[in-house]
Amino acid sequence: MSEWWTYQLSDLLLFSPQTYYRLFELYNTDIWPMQILTLALGVSILALIHWNPPWHGRVVTAILAACWLWVAWAYHLQRYATINWAATYFAATFAIEAALLIWIGVIRARLVFLPTTRALYRVGIIIYLFALIALPFISPLVGRKWVQAEIFGIAPDPTAIATLGLLLLASGRTYWELLLIPLLWCATTGAILWTMGSPDTYIVPLAGLLAMVISIYKTRLLRNRQSK
Repeated sequence: MSEWWTYQLSDLLLFSPQTYYRLFELYNTDIWPMQILTLALGVSILALIHWNPPWHGRVVTAILAACWLWVAWAYHLQRYATINWAATYFAATFAIEAALLIWIGVIRARLVFLPTTRALYRVGIIIYLFALIALPFISPLVGRKWVQAEIFGIAPDPTAIATLGLLLLASGRTYWELLLIPLLWCATTGAILWTMGSPDTYIVPLAGLLAMVISIYKTRLLRNRQSK
């Protein structure tokens, strides 16, 4: 038996790239037209943030929590777990993120999506729009079928990135307890795509890295304001 240190990450991959992308194809086909609903919810989040009614924080957070729960159950548990044993643990972390969103943003009403600065607002919106609009178009650009596209609210990558963008808009403080799981997921999916040799390997990790850097900047900015 070969020593464990001779194994590469690719040796631990339990599925082929074709199987992975086919999973999204079957998933999208099975749940159609759920994609239209989640995209509509994504647009409604933008509208709520723009109009800024007093209750917008609770509603936006509830929508996000519902998306994380859906991905945990419908994607990770029902589909991804059939080709990857780790998907059960992924589902648990997505459910934890949903619970944290409900506790902090819905029950305690601590999340209010108001710009701390214009620059932070713009970066957060750009990251959110990237997840909502741009990310689904990457699939055909890298050789995948349209039906294999990953959509906000039903696929993990755009849901995690969109959440990171919105959390940059949250006023009051940096919610690292809510940022942690989306950031970890960006790193995880990057490792999986890198192992498969996917041409879009670095897109999701770079989006997560940008959100982390901006969150650190936001934290320091808020501390400097409090110290004055």
